[in-house]
Amino acid sequence: MAIRIVMGTKDGKSAQKELNEQESAILVGKVIGDKVSGDSIGVPGYEFMVTGGSDYCGFPMRRDVSGPMRKRILAVDGVGLSKEGKGIRIRKTVCGNQIHDKTAQVNLKVEKAGPEPLPHTPAKKQ
Repeated sequence: MAIRIVMGTKDGKSAQKELNEQESAILVGKVIGDKVSGDSIGVPGYEFMVTGGSDYCGFPMRRDVSGPMRKRILAVDGVGLSKEGKGIRIRKTVCGNQIHDKTAQVNLKVEKAGPEPLPHTPAKKQ
């Protein structure tokens, strides 16, 4: 399954890229916080850190849930939850912190910039 990566820079801009099967296989097994070489995903000279993502149904990855599967957690705050009020706990479905074959999107943060700027996606014409 192809994975879409969203690469964010320090100046607030982001770039997206659709990875093919071979490039996606390099990311499978990585967890949130791991480093990824830009050469392996087609962006030479860059180094990235995995900061999150979501699966094919849109459930967000969460750092404190280990493994590649979905879990229903009782959460107070954090990823995938908006505050209801003080002390309110809500049961939410989230993904684990490991990238697997059903992951649809991976968010990456630039750790080391390369010589060329990131390939920004052009704006959609309406």
